[in-house]
Amino acid sequence: MKRIEAIIRTGKVREVRTALDKVGYSGMMLSEIEGHGKHKGLEEQVRGKTYKVELMTKARLEVIVKDGDVEKIVKAISEAAQTGKIGDGKIFIHPVDDAIRIRTAERGDLALA
Repeated sequence: MKRIEAIIRTGKVREVRTALDKVGYSGMMLSEIEGHGKHKGLEEQVRGKTYKVELMTKARLEVIVKDGDVEKIVKAISEAAQTGKIGDGKIFIHPVDDAIRIRTAERGDLALA
């Protein structure tokens, strides 16, 4: 099993959720985060004044998937989240040793179904 963690633009969350539904993965965890990458924020102009925004608001989406489904999920997230501009985000893939469904005590891939 793998945990796919995607840091994406908040404006792309709906499109990514739709893409995951289309490939058969509706279960996910979503949180709002702040951070910056290489660009270390950006400058915005509001009412004639320039402000430095150092921490950008992003969405962190996490999905636990079977090993055989990783590429399909990564492709769905990438295509739905991409704008082609700096700040589109990143995808990280982490190993998951085990999963346990609390209600039934099912383990491994059975806990994901």
